[in-house]
Amino acid sequence: MQRQKTSEGNIGKDLAKEESRESPKGAASGNQHTQVYMAKEISTGEIVALKKIRMDNEREGFPITAIREIKILKKLQHQNVIQLKEIVTSPGPEKDDQGKPDGNKYKGSIYMVFEYMDHDLTGLADRPGMRFTVPQIKCYMKQLLTGLHYCHVNQVLHRDIKGSNLLIDNEGNLKLADFGLARSFSSDHNGNLTNRVITLWYRPPELLLGATKYGPAVDMWSVGCIFAELLHGKPILPGKNEVDVF
Repeated sequence: MQRQKTSEGNIGKDLAKEESRESPKGAASGNQHTQVYMAKEISTGEIVALKKIRMDNEREGFPITAIREIKILKKLQHQNVIQLKEIVTSPGPEKDDQGKPDGNKYKGSIYMVFEYMDHDLTGLADRPGMRFTVPQIKCYMKQLLTGLHYCHVNQVLHRDIKGSNLLIDNEGNLKLADFGLARSFSSDHNGNLTNRVITLWYRPPELLLGATKYGPAVDMWSVGCIFAELLHGKPILPGKNEVDVF
């Protein structure tokens, strides 16, 4: 992931944005590119991460996917799940595209404020010569399974488990992140769910074959792919499309 300096004015009244990165989210993600910024809380000096909520294609208010993600994250409070601290806004531009004063106060940006994590699993694994030791793999897998078990007990499907969504700090703590495709479920739910979820390399066979009724097992397939990838040193089911993966 590339980081670049950026400037977009002040974020709210207590946060100053410092740098950004665009994270490709794969074929299944609702947002093909998620903009994530590092920022500092001015009053405390705490470093946080800002995830910009994309409003480009929204004509009728706040995006429903963002509402769902915020609702789920407010519900989940666990040491292996990323913490959503608050929602902040930045003011809109003072002038429109023609250089005229713009009085539309709703043109500003909206950000989700998260605790800051130093790395993601994919970024660490991609370092030249990097191979995780068996104790490291055990440590990461235990934390991943603990966090995911908590989500499932609270009836939340993540639906996008992959290395870039597993964040790790310098002390080795792992947290599940990016709940943009997550949704709540119940055992007596009979409605259909979309099968266009989970990045292709980590997508289970039932979704590849078009299943619309599924549960926590789809996340567990992705976890198995991560486990094998850590042991093998590279993704075990790469492919450009569904046929390649099969």
